[in-house]
Amino acid sequence: MIHLVKDEEMLEELRKIRQAVEPKPAPTPPPPPKGLWNEFKDFLGKYKVLGLAIAFIMGLYLGGLIQSLVGDLLLPAIGLAIPGLGDLKTLTATVGNQTFGIGNFLVALITFIIVAFVIFLIVKIAKKWGME
Repeated sequence: MIHLVKDEEMLEELRKIRQAVEPKPAPTPPPPPKGLWNEFKDFLGKYKVLGLAIAFIMGLYLGGLIQSLVGDLLLPAIGLAIPGLGDLKTLTATVGNQTFGIGNFLVALITFIIVAFVIFLIVKIAKKWGME
């Protein structure tokens, strides 16, 4: 009789343990909002469209600012530092009857490197400030 009671107690404990370790069912997501306006607001919130739009606009103007920095400040300074490169934009090479705009490519390359570095710094500062 005592043996039977202990077996029942052990079975009950095992049931409790099994119940404790079984994964809980995932909560059901809320139903999608009804109506076009509510669906639109849900879309804007879910995909952070406003933040993406602001980032895109800021990126356009940052690119324009850096192009101006390279074209109007850095390239003339490079032209002063390196004799013969007074205006890097007009540097060309002619092979046969084809003209290659080497200067334009170098300006685009310098601009790209500076834009990439500025974006790297912005991301690094944002992570330091805890913004993701």
